[in-house]
Amino acid sequence: MARARLSSSFHWMAAPAVIFAAGMIVFPFGYAIWLSLSDVALGADPRFIGLGNFARLLADEEFWNGLRLTLFLYVVSLSLQLVLGTWLGLLLARSRSAQGLVRTIMISPFMLPPVVVGMMAIVILDPSFGIANWLLEQAGLPPGLWLSDPDTVMLTIAALDTWQWTPFVALIVMGGYLSLPQDVFEAAEIDGANGWWRFRRVTLPLLAPTLITAAVLRSVDILRFFDIIYLTTQGGPGTASTTLNILAYRRGFEFFDLGYASAIMVTLSAIVFGSVLVFTRLRRAVTW
Repeated sequence: MARARLSSSFHWMAAPAVIFAAGMIVFPFGYAIWLSLSDVALGADPRFIGLGNFARLLADEEFWNGLRLTLFLYVVSLSLQLVLGTWLGLLLARSRSAQGLVRTIMISPFMLPPVVVGMMAIVILDPSFGIANWLLEQAGLPPGLWLSDPDTVMLTIAALDTWQWTPFVALIVMGGYLSLPQDVFEAAEIDGANGWWRFRRVTLPLLAPTLITAAVLRSVDILRFFDIIYLTTQGGPGTASTTLNILAYRRGFEFFDLGYASAIMVTLSAIVFGSVLVFTRLRRAVTW
């Protein structure tokens, strides 16, 4: 009886925080959906148009270009971060020397504010006096345009995101690996399994839930990636790096077409929720 009374009291105490958190999530998203169903322009009264903004999306070449670039950045960045993060995390977990110092250094990139990373990229990758081209010239290689070339700008942005967030994935993998039962690895080693076989047949299956968790966390961040792109290229050159986030920003805050911008962001939110749902179901399937 006392336990039930204590539980009831806890629920009443937590209710204001839960209601506030739910309101902070539900109201902005609901308002965005309402805007996406309306013709909203600065200085004019909103006019309900139903799915008119979404119909515009289907005929908008800029939207399809932004969707393609968003998915390209997502696939490339997530793949690189999972592969490199797994390799680095396992390397750190198995190395006992200078772990504290190495972990501190690893945390540094993803603790940096995006404006710092963006400004560093602008200076380092500058075609005229950036150190990246200077190093290429010293090695006898041709300089690159990096952020100024439509053919390389998205790969460069993916590399920046990978540099910043691979350590984050590595720390998750390292923690997941250190929590695994070590007797499984010892048994595989006693049975004569080589390193690659142990990784493919033992380590990777056991780490699958950890890797999927890392993929979920990074998926949300990559799909809403905005700040560094806007700082370094503002969607250029041309529309070569105009992802859906950049396109929605331009339509909403440069052209003040708030209804259409909201439709873009609602569509992007659906993609984010869909990716999280897929990974969540996959995680349930591989949980051991």
